[in-house]
Amino acid sequence: MKLIDKLKEGPILSIEVLPPNRGHSVEEIFRTIDQLMEFPISFINVTRHAPELAYIESDGQIVRVTKVKRPGTVGLSAALMHRYGIDVVPHVICYGMDKYQIEDLLIDLHLIGISNVFVVRGEYENPLSGQQDRSSYKHAVELVQHIANLNRGVYLYPTVGSEPTDFCIGVAGYPEKHFEAPNMEEDLMNLKRKVEAGAHYIVTQMVFDVEIYRRFVQMARNFGIHVPIIPGVKPVVNLKSIYSIPKKFFVTIPASFVSQMHQARSSEEEFIIGVRFAAKLAEDLLVAGAPGIHVFTMGRAKATKAMLQLLYSRQA
Repeated sequence: MKLIDKLKEGPILSIEVLPPNRGHSVEEIFRTIDQLMEFPISFINVTRHAPELAYIESDGQIVRVTKVKRPGTVGLSAALMHRYGIDVVPHVICYGMDKYQIEDLLIDLHLIGISNVFVVRGEYENPLSGQQDRSSYKHAVELVQHIANLNRGVYLYPTVGSEPTDFCIGVAGYPEKHFEAPNMEEDLMNLKRKVEAGAHYIVTQMVFDVEIYRRFVQMARNFGIHVPIIPGVKPVVNLKSIYSIPKKFFVTIPASFVSQMHQARSSEEEFIIGVRFAAKLAEDLLVAGAPGIHVFTMGRAKATKAMLQLLYSRQA
């Protein structure tokens, strides 16, 4: 089912998982999701990582190669649909493939019954400096345009009697602006371009303050962006993450929450405080009119399960 159609039935709940590391089993991911199946999960997002630069030994020599640490987005998407019967939303990124390879990937997704994709530019964890970048697209809007063309039956290679795809396209929004944008106005203009190119909905970077989400939605509406905007929520259950997350994701964590975590006397108490904060935030976001909640599980079920148990017990 298309995400945009599911939203018409009421607020959705989606979770985001990572493919396993290269050479690792999918069983750990299954165990994570098994623990969350008591909740009304509408969609499972599957991330996709850009290639990174690595050095390996081959035939007695050290060679430089590009590798994807977590391959398997397509395979995992198919496995999750087969096991759980839940719609899956794989990420499609600009980096690491040319436009012809991206189109082949999209055809694969279409053939296995994927109805929704989430488009992001992607970030190199280890930039491929000194190597030819195979990417055809430098910005997500270009990839959105490509998928919108496929939805009209327009493929890169000339085809006769081609059938259109029917992807529902999601894109990322940044309530505190993307770190590369010089100001919020330009960031919102870039977001509007993605919507005008064919994006159907927006999922935000993780937010920790309902007022930040409210302000972002209002600014987006003022810019003429009228598609659903789903807030991203991440349960933060230890003090270490309080300080590491802002450095990586350029987000703000409320002082009151930070203060509570500092006052915790044990890791168990940190966990309880973090779960309560995340559940209250999710509840406040829904009350504020959010069309759903997107939870970044990062492959860990314990905190997400505790947060959702508390959230749905309050709504009962």
